[in-house]
Amino acid sequence: MHTGENHSGARRILGRVITLSGSRAGVALTDISRSADEQSHPTVGKFLGILNGQMLTIGMISDVAESEFGQAHGATAQLDLIGEIRQGRFQRGVGQYPGIGDPVGMLSDRELRLAYGAGEQGTAEIGTLQQDPTVPASVRIDDLISKHFALLGTTGVGKSNGVTIILRQILATRPDLRVFLIDPHNEYAPSFGDRAQVLNPRNLRLPFWLFNFDETLDVIFGGRAMIDEEVEVLAEVIPLAKGAYLQYRNADRSMMKRRDPRSAGFTVDTPVPYRIEDLMTLIDERMGRLENRSSRTVFSKLLGRLQTVRNDPRYGFMFDNANLGGDTMAEVLSQLFRLPANGKPMTIMQMAGFPTEVVNAVVSVLARMAFDFGLWSEGISPQLFVCEEAHRYAPADKTGGFEPSARALARIAKEGRKYGVYLGLITQRPAEIDPTIISQCNTLFVMRMSNERDQALIRSAVADAGNLLKFVPSLGPREVFAFGAGVAVPTRLTFSYLPPELRPSSDAGGATHGGMTPSRELIGSVIDRWRSATSSNQRPVATMAEDIFDLDVPSYEPPRTAGPGPAQAPGGEAYRRDHAAPPLAPAAPPPAPPLRSSILKKPLDAGGTWPAPTPPRRW
Repeated sequence: MHTGENHSGARRILGRVITLSGSRAGVALTDISRSADEQSHPTVGKFLGILNGQMLTIGMISDVAESEFGQAHGATAQLDLIGEIRQGRFQRGVGQYPGIGDPVGMLSDRELRLAYGAGEQGTAEIGTLQQDPTVPASVRIDDLISKHFALLGTTGVGKSNGVTIILRQILATRPDLRVFLIDPHNEYAPSFGDRAQVLNPRNLRLPFWLFNFDETLDVIFGGRAMIDEEVEVLAEVIPLAKGAYLQYRNADRSMMKRRDPRSAGFTVDTPVPYRIEDLMTLIDERMGRLENRSSRTVFSKLLGRLQTVRNDPRYGFMFDNANLGGDTMAEVLSQLFRLPANGKPMTIMQMAGFPTEVVNAVVSVLARMAFDFGLWSEGISPQLFVCEEAHRYAPADKTGGFEPSARALARIAKEGRKYGVYLGLITQRPAEIDPTIISQCNTLFVMRMSNERDQALIRSAVADAGNLLKFVPSLGPREVFAFGAGVAVPTRLTFSYLPPELRPSSDAGGATHGGMTPSRELIGSVIDRWRSATSSNQRPVATMAEDIFDLDVPSYEPPRTAGPGPAQAPGGEAYRRDHAAPPLAPAAPPPAPPLRSSILKKPLDAGGTWPAPTPPRRW
């Protein structure tokens, strides 16, 4: 059969056209007998071809109903018209409508491959067609990336496997592209092996001075209500602290000629280094000039917040060695966005270990920096920013999330393609994502969803395939409907089989069935690891307590004189000399850790293959 020249051939004719509308055709199916080949049985979701002279108009069956035509028993079907094959090539849309009475039949293997673009240059296989598993389902990689995409589906339908398959094919097809993946559940590291670097709070260096003003406020106040005076003083002193650091950089402070820090021209959002100590000193100086007690209290509480955040070990990725090496912005960008790639063009940012209070701010910083680097480099290094659980960071409800993170993602969605920064979204609740962002995703992969709000949003986003979305609630595992620029036609496909060793596997949670009864020793190990995660000392908390109580510190004895003289009064020099505690002896090395149960992961201080941590240098 010569496709595009003569479409009648030995085709099995199933019926004829009986009605036509703008985008649909009604077909009377007179041959509904089941053949040995189940793939040729006309049913919902299958593609049929309408023979129209030298053309073949293609449509998908969306409805089937039993009917009678005179003495014959048959059925009627509604086809959503997709496109046509003309002169051996497929094109979207219908240029010439078929007529009433035109014959209708199943598509051949070759025609299916033409319609779906299988084997075309620039495409990559991600699965097989649901209609015919022998025909590969392909995506147009460049169109998929450059026009943004989203993968949507409820929990347990195989979204993570689908993301892995798509990203692996993108990496294979576009070696020049850098991929940055936000991984909320720490599940994707096994899927990419040595093709990706994995970052987490233990090995990430993201200095606090790279945060803009909104992000800094979110870190300091943790989403709590802020007082206007606190915000105003921070807006005033942060640029001064940046100017002060510029003056004293790489020079002895005592030898430098002081200039007005305001002359540097920095704003609160300029990404240049500054020291927390300088910031606190500037706040303290302003507090000393205040006469109003309530204002002094506000400033004092602000200093306390800064001190607490800086000393919290969970924030070590921001504050530990933040100023070591001076201006390290180039090194940070190189690490985050793989510049150069050095064989690892992908970064997986594991978010499960970050403090809940700063997760949104961290995502905001990363998305903003990805866009800004593309903007100021004029797209020199194309970047795909993929955000799992996107509804967390860009919610439709403006009062329910962190507005700067939503703004950063929206900027990539609306302007990123001009600067080589592209967006991929994955979510189980598309109705909860900012509609401005999801509307910019021109390719949608829709897996099973039962929520009516989610389905309504997708129907509004896919105007040319609204009837096909009727199948969404009944899709099986790994099955997906693909719409938009990344596929030749709306496609119902099954994602490729992913070997067990490449499947995403979360290390942020545990199994639902335990294999043993936890012992008291095991519970103690859990508590030890739990406490160590929020302790600035790398040793087990129990060992620290033993060291404290084992110290040979003499008990306090009151002075033997009848009464303290002026020099012996508390605070006097003689008093301090007589009652000074002896210096503490060095702590003994910690004992070897007890054997832990196999169901426990290594403690955070062990770090797997990471080098042993060095004592943090606070700035």
